[in-house]
Amino acid sequence: MRKYIIILTLLVLFGLMQFVRPERNLQTNPSRYDIFYLTETEGSIISTFQTACYNCHSSNTAYPWYASVAPVSWAINSHINNGKKKLNFSEWILYDKDQQIKLLMEISEVLKEHEMPPKPYIWLHAEARLTEADRQRLDEWIINKKEEIKASLN
Repeated sequence: MRKYIIILTLLVLFGLMQFVRPERNLQTNPSRYDIFYLTETEGSIISTFQTACYNCHSSNTAYPWYASVAPVSWAINSHINNGKKKLNFSEWILYDKDQQIKLLMEISEVLKEHEMPPKPYIWLHAEARLTEADRQRLDEWIINKKEEIKASLN
């Protein structure tokens, strides 16, 4: 009998947890502050960044089905908030030019070191897996973008 009470209590607690939902990271319109807003950037570069980076580093996350189940939803929300604190592609233009250059160098470094996207994320999102060719193309774009920003400082 005691075992059933414990199981029932756990089920009720799990059910109640579902009512505590974090705010979703869903921007309805494309941001005019986005790094790619009104740029001539090649579509494959944009697509690669959006697929591999934007779920945690932008203001618009594509949520998987399990992101609606607490406590998983809480963990995902925490990861997104931490990612956006470090870098938010949707607010790129709001960073000053020196900060943009610094962020580009950090992006390049984490791509070269295979730190991003993180392995646990790739396990659940195979589409975010980057090949060496993808990493090279992104790094070339980063170098060009950095030079473009430096030229605008002069």
